[in-house]
Amino acid sequence: MSTVFRSRFAVTARAALALAFSAALGACSVAPVPEPPVDAPEAWRHNGALGPAPDFHGWWHAFGDAELDRLAERALAENLSLQQAAWRVRAARALADRSSTALKPDLAAHTFAEPAPDSSASYFQAGFDAKWEFGFFGRGQSNARVAAADVGLAEVDADAARVTVVAEVVRAYVEMRAAERRLDLMAQLAETSRRKHTLVATRERLRLASASDTDGSAAELASAEAALAEPRVAIERNRAELAVLLGQSRPIAITGAASPSLGTFALDTAPADLVRTRPEIRKAELEILKAAGELGIAHADLYPRLALGGSLTTAWRIVGHTQLANADSTVAIGPLIDIPIFDWGARRAVVDARDAALQAAVVGYRKAVLEGVAEVETDLATLAGARERVDALARAAAALERAEGSAATLRRVGLADDVDRAAARSAALRAELDAADAENARNLAFIALYKSPGGAPLPSAEPSR
Repeated sequence: MSTVFRSRFAVTARAALALAFSAALGACSVAPVPEPPVDAPEAWRHNGALGPAPDFHGWWHAFGDAELDRLAERALAENLSLQQAAWRVRAARALADRSSTALKPDLAAHTFAEPAPDSSASYFQAGFDAKWEFGFFGRGQSNARVAAADVGLAEVDADAARVTVVAEVVRAYVEMRAAERRLDLMAQLAETSRRKHTLVATRERLRLASASDTDGSAAELASAEAALAEPRVAIERNRAELAVLLGQSRPIAITGAASPSLGTFALDTAPADLVRTRPEIRKAELEILKAAGELGIAHADLYPRLALGGSLTTAWRIVGHTQLANADSTVAIGPLIDIPIFDWGARRAVVDARDAALQAAVVGYRKAVLEGVAEVETDLATLAGARERVDALARAAAALERAEGSAATLRRVGLADDVDRAAARSAALRAELDAADAENARNLAFIALYKSPGGAPLPSAEPSR
C-alpha cells in the first residue's frame, strides 16, 4: 500500500506542478524555475477501514435520503450563485477568444477630411490598413497562457461555488431534520416533566414530599418547556436557508420526516489527488500558469516587436461642394519594427516584479497543498471522534432505556411509583437527545470532510442567452 501511494504521489503531485511550469514557460527564453517540493503525505493518518467510499461527485447520496437528493439537484439547477458563476465563466471565455486574436492579421478601414487653409477646397482621404504582429520571443504563447489561466480561474471559482452550494444544502437539510428530531424528543421530555411535576405536587399534598421537591420539579418543567424554542427557531432558520440556496423567496415545501442516516464509508483517495480536486489547489496551480505567462510577456517586452504592415490610401481634393479633383492613390507594404533602446530600466523592473510574483505563486501552491492536506486530516480526525462519541452515547441510551423498562416493571409489581418511572423516562429521553446531537455532529463532520477535498458535482450546462 505504501509503495502504491508513494508512486501515485510522485507521479500526480510533482508531475502536475512540473506540467504547470513547462506549459506556462513554454517557448519563453526565461531561466527555468526550480521545481518546489509538494509536502503531502503518502496516506491518510486518520482513515480507518470503514467500508467502501461513496461517489466522490455525489457524496450526499450516502445519506440515502430521496428528498435530500431532490433538493441538491434543484440547487444545482436554480441557485443564483451558480448562475452568476456560469456567466462569469462565459465572460472569461469570451475575453480569452479576444486575446487569441491579438497576434492575428488585423484589417481596418479609415477616412479623413480636412479643409484647405484658405477654405477654397478640402481634402478627403480613405483607405485600408493591415497589420500582422508576430509573437516572437514567447509573446504569443505567454498571451495565450494568461488568457487560458483566466478562464481556468473562472472555472475553478464555479467549481468552488458548486462545492459550497451543495455542502450548504446538505448541511441545512441535515440540521433541519436534526432540529425536528430534537423538537420531538424535547416535547416528550416536557410532557414527562409535566407529568412528574403533577405527581410530585400530589405527593406534597399527601405530605409525602417537601415543597423543595415540588419547586425542583417545577424548575425542571420550566427548563424543558424553554428548551423547545431552540429547535423551532433552528427549523425555521434552516428552511429559510434552503429557500435562498434554491433561489426561492419563500420557504420551500419539504416532504418526509425521517432523519437522514449516514452509512459507513472511507476516503480512499490519496493525498496527491487533492491536486486535481480541491479548488484552492487548482486555483494555486492556475496562478502559477498566469504568473509565468505574465513573466513571459514582460520578458518579451525587452526585445523588439516585429510586424508586417500594409496600407492602401486614396486622397481627393474637393473643389466647391461636390467636384472631385486630383485623386491620388498610395500603396505601402513592409516590416514594422519597434525597438526599445533606453527606458531607465523600467522594463527590466517589470521582469523582476513578474519573476517575484511567479516565485510567490509557487510558494502559494505549496501552501495550498499543505493547508488542503491539513484540513482533510483534521476533518478525518473530527469524523473519527464523532463516530466514537455516537457509539458511546448509543450504548448509554440503550442502558437507560433498559433502566426505564426496569422501572416500569417495578411499578407493576408495586416496588416503585410513577415518579420513579417518570424520572427514568426523563433520563432515557435526555440520553436519546445526546445521541441524536452526536449523530448530527457526525453528519456535519462528514459534510465538512467531503467539502474540504473539493467534492462537487459535474459542471452544469452554461446559461443560455
